[in-house]
Amino acid sequence: MKKYQDHYFKKAKQDKFPARSVYKLQEIDKRFKLLRTGQNILDLGATPGSWALYAARKAGPQGRVLAIDINDSEVSFPPQVRFVRGDALDPAEDLRAEIDSRTPFDLVLSDMAPKTTGIKLRDQTRSVELALAALALARDVLVPGGATAIKVFQGPDVPDFLGQMRELFGKVRTCKPKSSRPESTEVFVLGLGRK
Repeated sequence: MKKYQDHYFKKAKQDKFPARSVYKLQEIDKRFKLLRTGQNILDLGATPGSWALYAARKAGPQGRVLAIDINDSEVSFPPQVRFVRGDALDPAEDLRAEIDSRTPFDLVLSDMAPKTTGIKLRDQTRSVELALAALALARDVLVPGGATAIKVFQGPDVPDFLGQMRELFGKVRTCKPKSSRPESTEVFVLGLGRK
């Protein structure tokens, strides 16, 4: 058995989610109550699609999820999910128009991660760049009182990122879900109560 085929991998297949990452969002949601019926949600780094599917279930038919990724998704999404292939870091005019047409959002989720090189500092720096881009987008599109959950790799740049989060949100929390692989340096930074 391959190392990555752990309990969460098997559970995702059984629960018909494309990836084990859904349980990270589920744990975060259970702890922080991020997702609610009727929300308008922006999902960055959406491929393969587990977060968008979970968000759609929580938001219900009256909610909306705009899922964005630089890669295509092979998932068949429910009607309240719109998947768009594009770069959230440098949105083309049509992608920006799609985001703007659905603004404001109640929740911004980011599971974006860099293609890892194995060079820890480089990977961490790139992860913080993605997290900062997600934060900048959240600043533009979130309603007052809105929330965000952004993945970042732990490292020397994270305290500065946390400081920027505190400027925008009333509460900032970090969370490492049990479903994250133990060897992973990822944490999720929660911004609660957009100022």
